[in-house]
Amino acid sequence: MTDRRDNSPRTKARKRALDILYESELRGRPAADTLAERIGLGEPPVRPFTIELVNGCIEHADALDAAIAASLTGTWTLERMARVDRNLARIALFEVAHTDTPPTVAINEAVDLAAQFSTPESPAFLNGVLSAAVQRVLHPGDLGAE
Repeated sequence: MTDRRDNSPRTKARKRALDILYESELRGRPAADTLAERIGLGEPPVRPFTIELVNGCIEHADALDAAIAASLTGTWTLERMARVDRNLARIALFEVAHTDTPPTVAINEAVDLAAQFSTPESPAFLNGVLSAAVQRVLHPGDLGAE
């Protein structure tokens, strides 16, 4: 059974943002270049929300990655995360911090996409990381800064 969210414009925009960020990382090229290339091709058209997500992840990369890295436990590092999971975490955190998307929606969307495109363990892993990272993004002063 297909979840009705699979057809929503925002879900499609998130999938496309994931594609662009993942491809950029895999190819070792700036995400802005991949985004510009996709916009230039025009087919399929790049949704405005996709552009907002990709540009937001680029602009806030350091803060997003810091929140993700600080939320990992054990021997996990940002570099050790699967590319799909890492980029889904960036998208979800950007949405929480810089759009009107409620945290539960951003996390659920990322977890759903991880279930489709990543490893069987990824949804639970990403849910835990994002739950902690969202708290860091929304309440940075509550986490014992110096």
